Amino acid sequence: MTARDIPLVATTCEAPATRRRAGLLMPVASLSEPGFGAAARDLIGFLDGAGFSVWQVLPLGPTHPDGSPYQCLSSFAIEPSLLDEHDLAEDEGFRTGTPIAERRRGEGASPSLREAFRRFREAEADWIDDYCRFMVSRAEQQGRAWFDWPPELRDRQPAAIRALEQRHAARIDAVAFEQFLLDRQWRALRYRAGSKGICLFGDLPIFVAGDSADVWANRSLFDLDQAGQPSVVAGVPPDYFSATGQRWGNPLFDFARMAQDDFAWWRSRLARHLELYDWVRIDHFRAFSAYWAIPADSPDAVSGRWVEAPGDAVLASLRQVSEADLPLVAEDLGVITPEVTALRDRFGLPGMVVLQFAFGGGEDNPHRPDRHRHHSVVYTGTHDNDTTLGWWRSLSDEERARVRRDIEEQAGIDPSLPMPEALVETALASTAALAILPVADLLGLGSEARINVPGTTAGNWTWRASDAALDEQLAARIRERLACHDRLG
Repeated sequence: MTARDIPLVATTCEAPATRRRAGLLMPVASLSEPGFGAAARDLIGFLDGAGFSVWQVLPLGPTHPDGSPYQCLSSFAIEPSLLDEHDLAEDEGFRTGTPIAERRRGEGASPSLREAFRRFREAEADWIDDYCRFMVSRAEQQGRAWFDWPPELRDRQPAAIRALEQRHAARIDAVAFEQFLLDRQWRALRYRAGSKGICLFGDLPIFVAGDSADVWANRSLFDLDQAGQPSVVAGVPPDYFSATGQRWGNPLFDFARMAQDDFAWWRSRLARHLELYDWVRIDHFRAFSAYWAIPADSPDAVSGRWVEAPGDAVLASLRQVSEADLPLVAEDLGVITPEVTALRDRFGLPGMVVLQFAFGGGEDNPHRPDRHRHHSVVYTGTHDNDTTLGWWRSLSDEERARVRRDIEEQAGIDPSLPMPEALVETALASTAALAILPVADLLGLGSEARINVPGTTAGNWTWRASDAALDEQLAARIRERLACHDRLG
């Protein structure tokens, strides 16, 4: 069987958080060789050997120069750098000897491969043509944001789009073919994971980047003026991560306009994600209930205000995408109100608890081990947190004593265990059905392995695992712990 013959979906995973299991949080970009090649296949072998049945990968979209997968050039496309060129060089769908650069453009492809590409492009027509036009035009405009392009291109005037297609027909086709190759390699990886009973857990940032194909091609769905500029932008109020909040800068949705076609763009977006993943986490789920709208000219998020959102209507529309229960997890962290919790529960979605948030805040803190729910996902920390060892080192002696006391009293964990092992054991012992462990916590790494610092753009998304870090000895130790906590497979 060649990669082009592999089905899009290799296996069906039951809904998240329905039974006890465990998974690894590791972005594809954090592999020793980021991409869909040998390092990713080796990781699947490690997951299988360790008894994990979930790989949480975070978004795969094409990034801006800061590398953040939460501010992508498209929420439908895949980051081109993830294409594995070694596998591409051995792909039997091309004429022998065709150079890699030419293969990326589709040159030397066999008739059957070209036919598979035609079918892919036809199936993804609702986003891929606009994405290709956007990327080619962006290159022509030296990387400037679309709202700074000449007005005829900025506003997608038909004559300007036709002229773009005539000038760059081959380049547009090449961008589409590269997406086809990425999709095909990812599909092969998903098949491999599914054959071992491993579910792929993706991520859908609720907002999209202002400078993206999504907004350029669907401007009427966003709250923008005639020049493509927002008067208010997305973010969050002051919280655990920042005393001045986080000003993300994303444009806000025009939900009234979206409702006119029953949120068709949202359905297309989720359908694409369910082509790529078994489960999807909705990042910043609380914005389906109410979102923080910040004046666009504000330097921080302090002056924002809450605006109600039609979450029931959006989620009811999204139910049309999946024949079974929505395979979604609600990222319900931050300022969570009873309305957010009620919305999550009305649609039967598991929420999240994070152990680094568990030790303080009173007895009603939902992250406390003794308050965990079965229908939820427990993390030691997420990609936005410091590693557990880095977090531990930042605590005072008094805070460390409280953590050790609480994990013993609330979770029955030996308080003498070293960190991060103690918090890993607490997560595995949790009543939450799904336990997700960040790779740095498995490896016992400090802040040098932190993936992201919210509210910053420099130095994030650069950490890589070493080649030999995830070995058979580590897999055997993890498998023993998962078995002890009834989380194998």
